[in-house]
Amino acid sequence: MQLFYTDVFVLPLPPGHRFPMEKYARLRQTLLAGGDFSPDDFHLPHAATDEELQRAHDADYIRRISLGEVDEKMQKAIGFPWSPGMVERSRRSAGASIDACRAACASRGIAANLAGGTHHAFAGHGEGFCVFNDAAVAARAMRAEGRAGRILIVDCDVHQGNGTAAILRDDPDIFTFSIHGARNYPFTKENSDLDIELPDGCGDPAYLAQLEHGLDTAFDLACPDLVIYLAGADPYADDRLGRLALSMDGLAERDRLVFQRCRDGAIPVAVAMAGGYARNIDDTVSIHAATIRLGRAMWR
Repeated sequence: MQLFYTDVFVLPLPPGHRFPMEKYARLRQTLLAGGDFSPDDFHLPHAATDEELQRAHDADYIRRISLGEVDEKMQKAIGFPWSPGMVERSRRSAGASIDACRAACASRGIAANLAGGTHHAFAGHGEGFCVFNDAAVAARAMRAEGRAGRILIVDCDVHQGNGTAAILRDDPDIFTFSIHGARNYPFTKENSDLDIELPDGCGDPAYLAQLEHGLDTAFDLACPDLVIYLAGADPYADDRLGRLALSMDGLAERDRLVFQRCRDGAIPVAVAMAGGYARNIDDTVSIHAATIRLGRAMWR
């Protein structure tokens, strides 16, 4: 299982910033320390090029981000202060999802971006800690490279993938499925090809039943050659931004349901980590690590 990491590309944040940037380095360290993976399994991704980004983003937006022509309103929406490091990391994160998709397609198995899931980025603006939409960029890259004809994006982050839905709204070959909190951010939702909205406090049994139904529908309608799976850790019960109250066992069963559908259909899957804001960062890291370990185990 090839894993693509970006934690060495630093996005400078002010003290007290609420985004848990350190989780990415800790995730890689945890996977290495556990003995499940060797250093040879970890790879630095390429930086997504303008050509790759422009398949999902407006050229002027890419130019403004790249050159630092970012006003206070744009920075506030994104949630990060602009810096050259922000640009590099954002390009690498998109590149990591492209590379994970390529690796999954080549092996007919599973690969992962140990970051990514930046599903709030729209074609012409970023928001919610998302600059470039890695899933949309990677899906369009796979289509352009002829690696996959039909692609399904399964978004299990607690927040709706609004940017992904908007970018891919008129793309008949890429199906977007988002299962998320109804009353959570973003408060104005977009229309995915399939949305399942869940109430605050939704626990494991209700969530898993809805997910299983959604997967049945999404796989039947999408008929995918490739799945991109956003495995957010933020539906967790002790997540500061979550509100869905899933247990760690429930999240593991969520991952198993998604992976099993891919395995049963012999469909390659590229995983991105997406959100995770647990009060104890060790919980977020544990959830992400469990996703990767389960994926590795199911494709051995």
